[in-house]
Amino acid sequence: MNPRRQQRLIAVSAIVVAVSMAIGLTLYALSQSIDLFYTPSEIIDGKQGNVPEIGQRLRIGGMVVPGSVKRDQSSLAVSFDLVDTGPIVTVSYKGILPDLFREGQGIIATGILRDRHHIDAHEVLAKHDEDYMPPELAEKMKGIKHIKPAEADYSKPAEANSTGY
Repeated sequence: MNPRRQQRLIAVSAIVVAVSMAIGLTLYALSQSIDLFYTPSEIIDGKQGNVPEIGQRLRIGGMVVPGSVKRDQSSLAVSFDLVDTGPIVTVSYKGILPDLFREGQGIIATGILRDRHHIDAHEVLAKHDEDYMPPELAEKMKGIKHIKPAEADYSKPAEANSTGY
């Protein structure tokens, strides 16, 4: 092989290795900061065969079970149960809850999985519009009467008000 081709081959090989390493390092860094989304059923039963590990950061979304909110009178600590279609997961949170938070409301909590049925949250978000629900979750929840009426159509977003919000 002539020296010019050999230099080009080495240069191209070096570029490919450098790009591969950059992509690999980027994916590794992102995997450390990604919070995967789960529903209570997916935490207990697994999501596509993958069960979250104890201590894993995650986001959980579901409906607050009516009558499950317990507040500590001496601090801002609160715990409540979340449900989607089956098992119940308890969420503990220390802080001020959003104004839209209430029983029967859909919420998303970000935190750490303490055990299969308990999450220590560091952020709780209440859903702005209770009439909209992702189509996949709406299909799962059609038969649950204690959360939403069965006749409501959750697959369509609610109409925006006059301000556009």
